[in-house]
Amino acid sequence: MDWYRLSEEEVLHQIGSTSEQGLTDAEVIQRREKFGLNELIDRGMKSPWKILLEQLTGLMVVILIISAVISLLLGETKDAIAILVIVIINAILGFTQEYNAEKAMAALKKMSAPVVRVRRSGHIQETQASQLVPGDIILLEAGNVVPADCRILEVSNLRSQEAALTGESEPVEKITHALEGENIPLGDQRNLLFMGTVISYGRGAAVVVETGMQTQLGKIAEMIQTVGQDMTPLQRRIDQLAKGLAL
Repeated sequence: MDWYRLSEEEVLHQIGSTSEQGLTDAEVIQRREKFGLNELIDRGMKSPWKILLEQLTGLMVVILIISAVISLLLGETKDAIAILVIVIINAILGFTQEYNAEKAMAALKKMSAPVVRVRRSGHIQETQASQLVPGDIILLEAGNVVPADCRILEVSNLRSQEAALTGESEPVEKITHALEGENIPLGDQRNLLFMGTVISYGRGAAVVVETGMQTQLGKIAEMIQTVGQDMTPLQRRIDQLAKGLAL
């Protein structure tokens, strides 16, 4: 939903909450059962050994290894060493790139906030960020990590550092009123706060509208973990060459 297009009153009505009271404990339990915990789901990463094995079992690599063995048996030691050096360098580069990509999910999870101040049943309390649900009213100030995607209700010189999500290097000054237009870029949705960004100045209050994997950060995490393993044009050409060499 385009929460940035709705006024504060419309957002609260739509999500079933109030800025003065927040949610009751019963509502929180009910919504947690419906939406789950406010955390990024890690679908598991490849083990380093599996990544290394994949680097050494490609068709071209197997052909090179066989070539090195044949060269060694024929007494061409220098050729064998040269081929093995190429195989090792290729394996190291491939392993490093894929292992770093696999660790991206862990890096995203580190961006999550540990605790947050929330208004429930009219009282302000601290709770684990993972326990937040849509409709919770949270209070934020400079230095806080935003724990979920939120629609801003109150601001006092509030600015948010969103470089990790949008690439915008300067802190974004936040507002409360609704925005007009469709498909507004994230960096211009100034009445929203996003999970994983940091409050750099001021303070404010906001209502949680999306949690966990439904947040913008969660969508990035989902894409990282479900991206296909399609070969690049160069990899396809190399694979064709390897098949030709094998024949």
